[in-house]
Amino acid sequence: MLDTIATLDQAVAAEALAGLTARPKTLPARLFYDPRGCELFERITTLPEYYVTRTEMALLAQMAPELAGMVATGSVLVEYGAGNAAKAEILLAALPAPAAYVPIDVAAPALEAVRARMAPRLPVHPCVADFLHPLALPPALNRHPVLGFFPGSTIGNLEPGETARFLHRARASLGAQALFLIGVDLRKDPALLLPAYDDAEGVTAAFNLNLLTRLNREAGAEFDLASFAHEARWSAGDGRIEMHLVSRQAQVVRVAGEGIRFAERESIHTENSYKHTLDGFAALARRGGWRRLALWTDPHALFSLHLLTPEE
Repeated sequence: MLDTIATLDQAVAAEALAGLTARPKTLPARLFYDPRGCELFERITTLPEYYVTRTEMALLAQMAPELAGMVATGSVLVEYGAGNAAKAEILLAALPAPAAYVPIDVAAPALEAVRARMAPRLPVHPCVADFLHPLALPPALNRHPVLGFFPGSTIGNLEPGETARFLHRARASLGAQALFLIGVDLRKDPALLLPAYDDAEGVTAAFNLNLLTRLNREAGAEFDLASFAHEARWSAGDGRIEMHLVSRQAQVVRVAGEGIRFAERESIHTENSYKHTLDGFAALARRGGWRRLALWTDPHALFSLHLLTPEE
């Protein structure tokens, strides 16, 4: 395998080595989303334990008419982490004469599928990009009002400081007159949280372990998936779910020609999912240059949607 390193994805290999040689070991969550990872994540969203998607979809359908009355006619909807755009379609059906849809995602095939499905009804401007970096909207859309949309509680995957930086960049991209609708998962009993990240069918485990399969394919790695176990943990002090890949034994794994030593039970930290309070997220939004204009929650206070406007 090592003689094929030069043909592999050097950026992925560099990211993998940077994380796996750190203490503690980590891998960036963005590496989850190769084609197989995207497929597994879509399955996760349909699992009975994973309350997030169905709760948010129901809440979007309920609040969309009220939101429509707060959004200017002819607005452009800009979605961060668009995926299959199912949630955006709920909003687009309710908004007054939307001018265009700009889905942003790292998965180019998913964006092309969205464009092909929606373009006959609405101008679609896919943006293949990592939204954690600065980006600019298509210049032709600058004359329209803008509604940003960041659903799915993906913002919970960001560290608090990273969240504030993202919100500042989003304000610069969306414009000083934009509105921004953000989905935020709320703190709740770990007995409900943990199964959402460690389902009985093992789909989330497969999603986590697929990260190692990707490194085997793209980073010259030699991971034996059977020697690692998926583990979800609740960190009460940090208010977050953590996903880990735990080494079942002491071992050395070669990655891009370098030996990475694992102790028994040592883990690779692959993702955080912060669960916020309503007031806590409002304070975090203010750090990012936004204030809350409206708030919606489901009847069981599992999930929330925050409509933000730039601070003056």
